[in-house]
Amino acid sequence: MNFRGRWSVYNSAMKKSPILFFFLTLALIGLAAWFGPEEKSLGANVRYVYLHGAWVLAAEAALILAGVTGFLALLNNKPVFYRWSTALGRSGIVFWVTYLPLSLLAMQTNWNGLFLAEPRFRLALTFAVVGVLLQVGLWLIDRPPYTAAANALFIITLRYVFSSAAYVMHPPPSPIFNSGLTGVIAFFVLLNLLTLLAAFFLTRWFLSLNR
Repeated sequence: MNFRGRWSVYNSAMKKSPILFFFLTLALIGLAAWFGPEEKSLGANVRYVYLHGAWVLAAEAALILAGVTGFLALLNNKPVFYRWSTALGRSGIVFWVTYLPLSLLAMQTNWNGLFLAEPRFRLALTFAVVGVLLQVGLWLIDRPPYTAAANALFIITLRYVFSSAAYVMHPPPSPIFNSGLTGVIAFFVLLNLLTLLAAFFLTRWFLSLNR
């Protein structure tokens, strides 16, 4: 079978069961994280920090795309953009909510305690609650233009609020990319790509439900 034939089979399988590919990618992410590079001061526990970082970046990427496709949908009124905005918004909130326990795990394992008053964590929790309620409300209302507009406003508000949030346990801009450790940076990039792939499969699943 040539490349085109293999791709056709893979694409057909992905369309039929994207949720299966999502869980397979999660398993691959867990395996990769298990063998992730250790860090001098945090040791093996730094792997939770890697996961936490990759997860929130995937969440933000999905929410940004939900806002962009929502804006495009409002501009040209094409159903395909409405569907993608809806699916991306739901996927982004799933990753945003599930990133919170990873954040708590990173705190507990690396700093021996939970700093729940940490400004950015408190804001993340607030946006998680608001985001879940928003997506449930949009699902119940089932009006694509409302969903598109809400997704665009949600990510604009989120980015604006976080742009002025204080840094306490999240040193800017990125301690990983500024570490100068090629192996750590390469691993973190790989982990981010896998997490983005998982977000893509989850979005495809929500897209299939939306149809």
